[in-house]
Amino acid sequence: MVHEIWRIDQARTRSISPENPTGAPGGGGRATEGTGAHAAAELGVGWKMSPSIDLPPGETATLADVSGPGVVRHFWLTTDRSVLNEMTLRVYWDNDAEPAVEVPLGSFFCNAWEELAQVNSEMVVVAPAGGLNSFWPMPFRAHARFTLHNGGDRSVPVYYQITYLEEDVPRTAGYLHVRRRHSNPLGNPAIHTVLEDIPGPGRYVGTYLAIVPNAPGWWGEGEMKFYLDGDTEYPTICGTGTEDFFGGAWNFDMQDAYHTYSTPYLGLVQVLPPDQIYQPQQRFGMFRWHVRDPICFDRSLRVTLQALGWRDGGRYLPLEDAEVATTSWWYQHRSVTGRRHRL
Repeated sequence: MVHEIWRIDQARTRSISPENPTGAPGGGGRATEGTGAHAAAELGVGWKMSPSIDLPPGETATLADVSGPGVVRHFWLTTDRSVLNEMTLRVYWDNDAEPAVEVPLGSFFCNAWEELAQVNSEMVVVAPAGGLNSFWPMPFRAHARFTLHNGGDRSVPVYYQITYLEEDVPRTAGYLHVRRRHSNPLGNPAIHTVLEDIPGPGRYVGTYLAIVPNAPGWWGEGEMKFYLDGDTEYPTICGTGTEDFFGGAWNFDMQDAYHTYSTPYLGLVQVLPPDQIYQPQQRFGMFRWHVRDPICFDRSLRVTLQALGWRDGGRYLPLEDAEVATTSWWYQHRSVTGRRHRL
């Protein structure tokens, strides 16, 4: 998008929020009631009457319901940080019955654990003190619908803004898909399926990993494997280790401590607790965006991750008791209708 910033064309910017729930031209700031009505009682209409919504437990809110063609360029949201993974984000493209995006809210923003992790990347930014930002471009041709479900036991405030451009979408554009998979315990073999076989053509563009090794010592010898276009037993793309895939090296260990980092395309954003190393119950969160190096597939794609540590004698130890959760981002021409992936 940066290289296009100078271009003046027929695109029109629209933005959905509680202050303008339809994104209509001139439709913002007209609310006469809302969560800010008391604070704005002496100021009147146009003075932040409806900055947010209250989402009751067990309820689903429609955040956006708009016609295309268009491209979502920015999605910002904030809510109670303690319940991020009790809320489910779903996004439907072009009137599909099944969501293309179906994922816990926290995992969509690289936050699987109860403590907030700040993220400073090109595609996802988590800013103090819980500002959740997505810059994944999301093209749609006929229609786009965003919903948020509160699976918790209490009402929460939700502030949000979804900014999109009304613009033509080329035939080559794919639809963004996001899914989470969770293994606890991993079992035998100690291989986590990141993504089941999905049809092409498409591009795999991102991974977020949350892992608890449940064994002492180093836990990241496992390889990330991409099975492309009919690969069966052996993959076309095979990495050299978990920390290597996420851009690190040598156990993320410097001076007997894990060191977190967050860069435009990869990072280890969370180590809990941060003052320990090689402890079995530690929790980790890391991301890898394939923006500059997408994994392109024509007919099909399957992705797996091994969980490996070390045993005595310099031999690998499959981590069968590990807890592994991954979130995957990819683009493809058609939705994965009928292929439901468990959360």
